[in-house]
Amino acid sequence: MGKKTNILLNGIIRENPVLVLILGICPALAVSTQAENAVGMGLATTFVLLGSNIAISLLRRSIPDKVRIPCYIVLIAGFTTIVQMAVEAYAYGLYQALGIFLPLIAVNCIVFARAEMFANKNKVLDSAVDAIGMGAGFTLALVLIASMREILGSGTWFGLKIPVLSDNSIEAFSLAPGGFVAFGLIIAIINKVSKGKAIKKEDFSCSACPSRFVCTSGKSERTSSANENAGIAAQGAK
Repeated sequence: MGKKTNILLNGIIRENPVLVLILGICPALAVSTQAENAVGMGLATTFVLLGSNIAISLLRRSIPDKVRIPCYIVLIAGFTTIVQMAVEAYAYGLYQALGIFLPLIAVNCIVFARAEMFANKNKVLDSAVDAIGMGAGFTLALVLIASMREILGSGTWFGLKIPVLSDNSIEAFSLAPGGFVAFGLIIAIINKVSKGKAIKKEDFSCSACPSRFVCTSGKSERTSSANENAGIAAQGAK
């Protein structure tokens, strides 16, 4: 397989942001009561991923390292605003269903992680492929969770009634606890099928987090600033 195929499949399968890296869990559980809403959320996030990855890759040599995080925030927030306004204008029902989680794409850790880990270090086309792969993986995960919850909780799938299940649904799957149950079951199935190889690391510390560079850089800058201030104070005391 070529490089771009590997990048694409990496986001969909090997490093699926929700099912393997365990990122973006809040929207994955909150908007996954209906499969239709899951598709809408996935497509909206993919748009923001694609736009921000391309923009950051194009500007990566022009953005000063010390202000790269604020620049990422501005770019990602801009694309989030575009998709929010488009959904409100052309799919108002979906806009209401997604609620606060649509504008919260601007602070989705998946988007920030890809900006810092990939788009900031790779060419435009590779960054675009990475965004599509991660967006597709995110959408796939949401649809899997939402399908299980909708089928078992409402007896429907994409709004279509399923015989027998529609009259014998388990309403708990439509509630918040049902999201955690569905998520756990899907993770268990994936680990069973992959023989435990889906999640490569059992390390859930900062060192295993894809967004660690963002936190570390900020911490390093604060530590450096604190050290400088301490040095100035010490000299003044002398």
